Amino acid sequence: MPERTESSPAHHGHQRSPGKEQLETATTVFALLADPTRLHLLWLLAGGEADVTELAAVSEAARPAVSQHLAKLRLAGLVQARKDGRRMVYSLRDGHLRRLVTEALSHADHQVTGAPWHP
Repeated sequence: MPERTESSPAHHGHQRSPGKEQLETATTVFALLADPTRLHLLWLLAGGEADVTELAAVSEAARPAVSQHLAKLRLAGLVQARKDGRRMVYSLRDGHLRRLVTEALSHADHQVTGAPWHP
């Protein structure tokens, strides 16, 4: 495959071609994002940390379901948790995931609303 000569704003972070392990890991991330409830939870956490009760109320999902989704996301290393008294507070692990979730939902917004695409 020819080497890329064009530079794109979305391609500034990691310049080397992805290997098999990176592709498989990214595929796992996309599979986890494919669930609307998990995507919504990640979008909520992109705005800051929250506990299960807060996330359940805002996402309008059942608390047990939110807990199960957060457990999967935590196991996959996408979210982290810390104890704050008797409650567990969740947050995103890194800015890459925050930008991925934000960009995916911004892309969807353009498709849904018909707003013009960015160059």
